Amino acid sequence: MTERGWADAGHVLCVRLDGLGDVLMTTPALRALREARPGRRLTLLTSPAGAAVAGLLPDVDEVVVYDAPWVKATAPRTGPEADHAMARRLADRRFDAAVIFTVYSQSALPAAMLCFLAGIPRRLAHCRENPYQLLTDWVPETEPARLVRHEVRRQLDLVATIGCRAADERLSLAVPPAARAGVAALLGAWGLEPRRGWVLVHPGASAPSRRYPPELFAQVVQGLAAAGHAVVLSGGEDERDLVARIRRASGVDARSAAGRLDLAGLAALVEAAPVLVSNNTGPVHVAAAVGTPVVDLYALTNPQHGPWAVRHRVLFHDVPCRYCYRSVCPEGHHHCLRLVRPDDVVEAAGELLARDPLAA
Repeated sequence: MTERGWADAGHVLCVRLDGLGDVLMTTPALRALREARPGRRLTLLTSPAGAAVAGLLPDVDEVVVYDAPWVKATAPRTGPEADHAMARRLADRRFDAAVIFTVYSQSALPAAMLCFLAGIPRRLAHCRENPYQLLTDWVPETEPARLVRHEVRRQLDLVATIGCRAADERLSLAVPPAARAGVAALLGAWGLEPRRGWVLVHPGASAPSRRYPPELFAQVVQGLAAAGHAVVLSGGEDERDLVARIRRASGVDARSAAGRLDLAGLAALVEAAPVLVSNNTGPVHVAAAVGTPVVDLYALTNPQHGPWAVRHRVLFHDVPCRYCYRSVCPEGHHHCLRLVRPDDVVEAAGELLARDPLAA
């Protein structure tokens, strides 16, 4: 299919079926699709986890939620009825084209088959195997044999093959004014101001392999407090106990926002933070989208997902088993994170704060 054929596509289905951070890292490519044709509509087909952030994306017009059976986090089911129903639902929408976004370890073929069955006439994706009729626009998969790109660059390169390029390649996320006001009130109740004199620490992550140990996070909180910084800890409802454990172990009067904010509120809190200290998880990409400097505790599970286009420090301990792509450390020692010294985390946060005198 030529670039000219894609220029006629007024309504494009964008398929991104994994997590929140993956969806955020696709936003520059979504912007490129939007900017290439005035009036183009983008519908995002995504997982429940991806849908949580989709409502905050300025270039997405509509969201369709789908628990795809070929995605790791999907619960088991006994039959294909939901998948047949989704194919019919997509067919009813009469999309002009579909772009399937995947990491290189995922196959695009199941999603391509879904779009083929839905009668979507143009279908673009990276693919390792020959897709034959399932893709009209096949970009042969070269990763990781030839190179490994950042996930943002990978998706920008994909849409560039059909003539779509973004003038601004930063991540995008729109923080609702009400969420921003709510966070300002919360900070005010704690005697804190946006972008001034405190550090946000996010100690959770969905995969155990990406979690810096809680006892070391407690030492980070101690070090930040000793350096004169107030500390706010964030997390979801299911991370309240983790945050409470870190607060107790640190002996510091750190403030806890765990379980108090929805995703829009978390985005507003990250936006207000002078600096974020986090495992390599969704809030790192939220920080990149809102321009907050970040100290990224980066488990060496995957080289593609670091902070993008934002001031940052990435901390890890190099190990022979790097880039294992596992959710649980296969060696059992977790050295890539466990051997990162808390003092180095505190120092990295201080360096980022020093770059902005108002934030320190």
